Amino acid sequence: MKKQRRFRPILFGAFPLVMALLFTGCSTDENKERTWSVYKADENSSSYSPLDQINASNVGQLKPAWTFAIHDAPKGSTAGAVKPQVASTGNSQCNPIIVDGVLYATSSKQWAYAVDAATGKEIWSFDPFNGADRGNISRGVTYWETRDGGPDSDKRILFTAADRLIALDARTGKPIESFGEQGKVNLNVGLRGDPNAITVTPTSPGIVYKDLLILGSRIPDTYDEQPGFVRAYDCKTGKLVWTFHTIPQPGEPGYETWPKDAYKSVGGVNNWAGLSLDSKRGLVYLALGSPTYDFYGADRKGENLYGNCLVAVDAATGKHVWHFQTVHHDLWDYDLPAPPNLVTVHQDGKDIDAVAQITKQGFVFVFNRETGKPIFPIEELKVPVSHMPGETAWPTQPFPTKPAPFSRQSMTEADLTHYSDADHEAILKKFRSLRNEGIYTPPDLKGTLELPGTRGGGEWGGAAYDPASSYLYIKSNDAPDIQTITKVDQLDEGGNLTVFDQGKKLYTTYCAGCHGADKNGIEPSYPSLVGLKNRMNRDAALYKISVGGGPMPAFKTILQGKEEAILAYVYDLKQGDSKSNPKEVKSKPAQTKPGAPRYLNTTGYVTFKDPSGNPALRPPWGTLHALNLSTGEYAWQIPLGNDEKRQKKGAPETGQESKGGPIVTAGGLVFISGTADKKLRAIDKKTGKLLWQSTLPGIANATACSYQAKGKQYVALSVGGSDANPAGYIMAFALP
Repeated sequence: MKKQRRFRPILFGAFPLVMALLFTGCSTDENKERTWSVYKADENSSSYSPLDQINASNVGQLKPAWTFAIHDAPKGSTAGAVKPQVASTGNSQCNPIIVDGVLYATSSKQWAYAVDAATGKEIWSFDPFNGADRGNISRGVTYWETRDGGPDSDKRILFTAADRLIALDARTGKPIESFGEQGKVNLNVGLRGDPNAITVTPTSPGIVYKDLLILGSRIPDTYDEQPGFVRAYDCKTGKLVWTFHTIPQPGEPGYETWPKDAYKSVGGVNNWAGLSLDSKRGLVYLALGSPTYDFYGADRKGENLYGNCLVAVDAATGKHVWHFQTVHHDLWDYDLPAPPNLVTVHQDGKDIDAVAQITKQGFVFVFNRETGKPIFPIEELKVPVSHMPGETAWPTQPFPTKPAPFSRQSMTEADLTHYSDADHEAILKKFRSLRNEGIYTPPDLKGTLELPGTRGGGEWGGAAYDPASSYLYIKSNDAPDIQTITKVDQLDEGGNLTVFDQGKKLYTTYCAGCHGADKNGIEPSYPSLVGLKNRMNRDAALYKISVGGGPMPAFKTILQGKEEAILAYVYDLKQGDSKSNPKEVKSKPAQTKPGAPRYLNTTGYVTFKDPSGNPALRPPWGTLHALNLSTGEYAWQIPLGNDEKRQKKGAPETGQESKGGPIVTAGGLVFISGTADKKLRAIDKKTGKLLWQSTLPGIANATACSYQAKGKQYVALSVGGSDANPAGYIMAFALP
């Protein structure tokens, strides 16, 4: 376990209040009901609240103030209950925003809601699918208004649902008919492929610069997918204003880091985690993901700019200003998982406006906001070579000299758990069979241990920045993956099989690693599929399989022509069942080109566990860190969450994996949820001491928010579904 380090004292008094007001642009009298009006609090992605009515001295009195029950999923549906008597815990990711006493949020079905922020009473709701069972992960909405801000000004909610950007009247929830086509813009238009044959599904909200909405996207992580261009749309008309080519085209900087024609076929390099904005400087900061396919890159030899890059772009024009690549030629799905934090670092008596980017690898990279110059030195160090046919791993990777990694990056036999002799022997045997040379060990046909795994390290909840102390609060996971690499054409050798048996083969290859060989799932991240036909119709299931969602990748290109097969197996429709298709089909030939073999990682996104389902790596499995950005040293690090079943007597809490991030307040508190124990916690930001906690009706796999309404401070968050209400909740807490 990482040692808890001594907190270095700082001055508290008037300085925090002054810094808070400068940081948010608020005065003490005005804009108190707009302190959380942007995703992650503000354009800087700070996750910081300048409010202090709730503070370290009184947080123990915090009580539920109101609960809004989301109503877009019937009982038994997969928005909540994923198998009989078990509630879903992974669908709630929205960080609500609050503007002038109204809370705006989205649900796991991508409906939009407006709620009275003081009472929880619904004002309006909007179904973007007109009753169809669609929807995907959504982390929130964006607010825009005309700049006069008067009572008659144009006020809009901009959000995405599936592959559409939608504009609603913030007062009524009605579509703005003059925006795009009857209130919607098709996000498939303007990419490389046929808009009718591709699917772009943003999950994080865009950010507003003047009258522009700047928006990233979620792209399926498979072969033959689209490039993740970042685009800016006019907030009034929906017209596309500029596009930043994240995979450079001929004549653009970075084009030379790819094969000549890669821009025509390679996909990904998308901003799925959100953006940050320095409106004073007119710069928007993009946290970009990996090129696809994630785990094999023979068709994209080179560094692959702007894959895995933090990029500063002119917000008005989309012109490149500077960039830094955190992973060269990514083979590990080490996307930048969260928007960067715009921060101020105090060094040598000077204040430096900076940008801090957390990563899945457990690194924090800190740069001068204007120039991109590193605040702490970064070294290029040699890493292991690839043994995969046709692959050439990049020989070095960047390692910051400070701060130290916030997640474990290597694993030995001494780190393996021992819940029973049989379980230990099984994981020891597996561990010894794997290629394991530390961080950046490339995928290998013998299997590779990856730590941090594909879920981090850092996750999409991101970090919270306290302007009073320059402390960055980070939640990390310690969850190793095993990469199992299989050649695609070997998977397609199906021969003459019934629809059901072909579906079983597909499921075993692509799905069992997450949902289990028996379809019982691995809670909380991977739901059971047992009895799915009673909870989700075929169209909705096929849509989900095709476009993915949350940790689930898209299988659209892989399953093309085999849709009936996978549905037959998932729905348990064997030959002769009145609902099944009894005909026999042949497997579709592998879609590979001569000299271009394709490989898949069939066990990505699954934690290495023993046969009984226990984690193979010793705890802690989740940690909360307080990092002094000015010194690059950690003030404290504590396990977050507790698995009481697996906690040894007298041992520290185990910590747990989670995805939502922390928030920090001027009241001296860090609020965080997301762990499987269903707790919302308040922690002393100076010491890491737990001050308050509350058990929620479901897992709040989302980042909280804090705001003021009618003179009262609230802490609110989205909460996952329960048996009583599968659609989930929005809950608010306040002092009595």
